[in-house]
Amino acid sequence: MAAASGMLISNPTNVYFRKPQFSCSLKPKSTVSELGFLTSQLNGIQISQSPFLTTINKPISAPFKPSLQPVARRVCPFTGKKSNKANRVSHSNHKTKRLQFVNLQYKRVWWEAGKRFLKLRLSTKALKTIEKNGLDAVAKKAGIDLSKA
Repeated sequence: MAAASGMLISNPTNVYFRKPQFSCSLKPKSTVSELGFLTSQLNGIQISQSPFLTTINKPISAPFKPSLQPVARRVCPFTGKKSNKANRVSHSNHKTKRLQFVNLQYKRVWWEAGKRFLKLRLSTKALKTIEKNGLDAVAKKAGIDLSKA
């Protein structure tokens, strides 16, 4: 099996070989110049870094977003209540894990400031809190914009 002499340069679209560049100087240099060349101390071959490779290898700083967002989670947006992990205990005291879900209800609530009804999915605890304190106060504390609901 024969191997070509040279340096393999790869790009997502192109793959090609670059012929090695030999240094004309007799004494080897061990420093990196401003151009990005490094002279090898072993045989005088200059190893260069292509400018297109440095732009490809830079990490892309984008916020992580899962590919699939859950459509309806079992979390109350007003109180933040979510499922509780509990044990189901048999007569022989054998414990298995189970979830105790939040009592979420779809409820049409009158929004006085917007003069319209809002269909909200909220827990029964949040419904009691809304009846006591008002929809605007509970939504403001939870950081919910009711005009988008």
